Amino acid sequence: MEGKTVIITGANSGIGKETARDLAKRGARIIMACRNLETANAARDEIAKETANNKLIVKKLDLGSFQSVREFAADILKTESKIDVLIHNAGMALAFRGQTSVDGIELTMATNHFGPFLLTHLLIDLLKKSAPARIVIVASELYRLASVNENNLNPIGTFPAAYLYYVSKYANIFFARELSKRLTGTGVTVNFLHPGMIDSGIWRNIPFPLNLPMKAITKGFFKTPKGGAQTTIYLATSDEVANVNGKYFMDCKEATLSPAAMDVEKGIRIWEESVKICKLTPQDPKI
Repeated sequence: MEGKTVIITGANSGIGKETARDLAKRGARIIMACRNLETANAARDEIAKETANNKLIVKKLDLGSFQSVREFAADILKTESKIDVLIHNAGMALAFRGQTSVDGIELTMATNHFGPFLLTHLLIDLLKKSAPARIVIVASELYRLASVNENNLNPIGTFPAAYLYYVSKYANIFFARELSKRLTGTGVTVNFLHPGMIDSGIWRNIPFPLNLPMKAITKGFFKTPKGGAQTTIYLATSDEVANVNGKYFMDCKEATLSPAAMDVEKGIRIWEESVKICKLTPQDPKI
């Protein structure tokens, strides 16, 4: 990965941090796009010391805020000449009570789906210019526990709010599949993955006493963040997938989706509704 620039969202902890650590060892120049700058700077310093790679840059990105996404993208377009890999890793999960973003969007959906959707649009011209380039989207097999209502992509008030994590991961899959179609022939590939069930910070919002059995389960049966990062790393670096586009992976192997997740027309409707919710303008880049 020497000479390559990689953007990783949520690189301050969990599988995002382990992805950054691995790619730093391979010599990549890494932009750590994070909401929490304190933990991001600490992660950067730790990784730089361990890998002797000082090409790690921390930038502020709150995917739950459209303004933050636009500011981050504008900064990237001003300072970067290319993006070789864009890794949509950041995610959040709430427990019972939902929250609303500054834009009036249900926060889990804003962070996990709409933020990445908007960011991809804003950076797409630079990605095309950088071709061959890759987009890697961290989804989840938990999508199978949900459904996506394209007529209500801003489901404020859903209870329990944790269900929306599954919905957002399902939306990631529809987004990835439609995005890959639209980018066919551009030199930019899009692939998405299930990292496995990971013992990571994503579960920190589960309240007491439900967090007690969850802790036991995660420690006993879930992958470590390092283990969970392997498929992301594979899709970001391997020559085996250099020309693969629009596929779903688990454990570094292509996996199958449910028939419902392959509904092309529904994917188009979700895309069109997402354009409206993200308030993309005629002046914004088109995909």
